[in-house]
Amino acid sequence: MRRLPFAMILLVLSTGSARAEAPKKLPDGPWDVKALKAAVVKPTWGETVGKSREVYYPGELLAGKPTRVFAYYSKPAGDGPFPAVLLVHGGGGKAFREWAEHWSKRGYCALAMDLAGSGPKGRLADGGPDQSDDIKFRDFTAKTSRDMWTYHAVAAVFRGHSLLASLPEVDRSRVAVTGISWGGYLTCIVAGLDDRLKAAVPVYGCGFLHESSVWKPRMDEMPAAHRERWVKAFDPSRYLPGVKCPILFLNGTNDFAYPLDSYQKCFDLVTGPRTLSVRVRLPHGHIWTFGEVDAFIDSHLKKGDPLPTLGKLTREGNKASATLEMKGKAKAAHLHYASANGPWQKREWKSIPAEVAEGRITAKLPSARPLVYYLAVTDGRGLEVSTTHEVLTPEKAGKEGKDR
Repeated sequence: MRRLPFAMILLVLSTGSARAEAPKKLPDGPWDVKALKAAVVKPTWGETVGKSREVYYPGELLAGKPTRVFAYYSKPAGDGPFPAVLLVHGGGGKAFREWAEHWSKRGYCALAMDLAGSGPKGRLADGGPDQSDDIKFRDFTAKTSRDMWTYHAVAAVFRGHSLLASLPEVDRSRVAVTGISWGGYLTCIVAGLDDRLKAAVPVYGCGFLHESSVWKPRMDEMPAAHRERWVKAFDPSRYLPGVKCPILFLNGTNDFAYPLDSYQKCFDLVTGPRTLSVRVRLPHGHIWTFGEVDAFIDSHLKKGDPLPTLGKLTREGNKASATLEMKGKAKAAHLHYASANGPWQKREWKSIPAEVAEGRITAKLPSARPLVYYLAVTDGRGLEVSTTHEVLTPEKAGKEGKDR
């Protein structure tokens, strides 16, 4: 099948007709990934603040005019080469110097960039698009797709990667990315496009925004063609099948923005190495002190001890179980469950101990139906990983009982 240019696909979506069938997958979207990876990014260095240095680097054209991206760069003492990490903030966020310094203290070169067109003292005269929802979700055409916030933000992360790779103290073969909330959304896209990455961690953020997210009502109000254009160009579900590096998804059971149904669908799109950590009632915010994130990236960039590995969640009768591989002994193991009724954000989650024995974690299910549940284990460092969740309805339990 002939692959159509992105501009033609947008035209097809706008008019509802075309002379050739559009492909089912468009992994590169509106981005010219080959050009982004090949771009030479020349930084302009600014002041030293704390243990970081201000830096500006070229962004994408906006309405035909050049833009700049501001970031904080922090590195460990010494010459390296050191592993490196790209830090992608969420909605209402900025280039967080403290985040970069968190990683430099841990032996990484770190770049915390601003993705809202701002610098250290407010909006830049030549900054990219701001990150308000009105800007993020506005309509666009093939000609204006490169003026969209998501386009600029993803390109800024690519260019930030190239900047890090150009520095003599950075080991360009060991670069990871992590993002929080909207930064997690961007991390999902970047991880599916940038095959130079060695690890990725989206925190909270995911795809399927049009199916289940805090933004679904806004998207429901869009004209159908507008919504379809946006999803095909900018929803992470389009790009997660392309993830090649190990990826950790970290979220909370009651996240207000990115509910577990969408999160699990995104996790399921990844065919390579993947790890899940769903925490009961985890608060949503610009939090960069998750030990799971640190340990996961360490395990892939510094040969640190890996997180535990849980296999597929299975059930026999009223017992749920999964295989378990881990270094050392488990500190705790739990079955987390809730009634599978009502909005994900309002479900009341409860926890009961699970048993760990002979490389397997097992727990007895409560009798209430419908039930949503998953298993989780905490290692000796206090780091928690989980299985995907399952929903058990009275009809499903009854049918399986008859089959037996």
